[in-house]
Amino acid sequence: MRKESSGEIRVKGSRFIGHAAPVRNREEAEFFVREISKKHHDATHTCYAYRVGVGDGSLFRYSDAGEPSGTAGRPILEAIDGRELTDVVCVVTRYFGGTKLGTGGLGRAYGRCAGETLDKGERIERFLTVGLRLVFGYDLTGAVMALVANYGCRVEETSYGSETEMILRVRESKVDGFERNILNNTAGRARVYREEVTGR
Repeated sequence: MRKESSGEIRVKGSRFIGHAAPVRNREEAEFFVREISKKHHDATHTCYAYRVGVGDGSLFRYSDAGEPSGTAGRPILEAIDGRELTDVVCVVTRYFGGTKLGTGGLGRAYGRCAGETLDKGERIERFLTVGLRLVFGYDLTGAVMALVANYGCRVEETSYGSETEMILRVRESKVDGFERNILNNTAGRARVYREEVTGR
């Protein structure tokens, strides 16, 4: 998400107010939860979920905040994960309207409010990328640059000496094909070294 978003639904008299925001780490997520809790200090429940990071290194947390177990935090997290979002926190505040919704009704209400709130946020598409270092002779520049363009690589640094050295970022899903084509199209004369994987 690029910016904060909010939404509200009513279910059998209860108000569900959602707030979502982009975050970079657990501290920012928990600060946002505290701020929303202060804003709605008179609410019956303030439930939340967040996910930060990507892949095996991602961190998530959720809270039912007194609602029956599994009826609030988990549906909010499922709304985040179902949209393939990360680095986001979503808080749903409930003002009880006098009619009990049951566990199924609660889960649907929290999930729906979270989903509508997240959908209002401006989505930023990011991909896992791999850093590559290419070393090649000047005579291979045309072949290498054609593949760099075809695979949508981002050139971060280029240095020239007896050979050209180039630092690239390549989408993780495309890196195997890129490496294979670099070697095939240069008859193995270009050398490819992998660096690290990161979210970009």
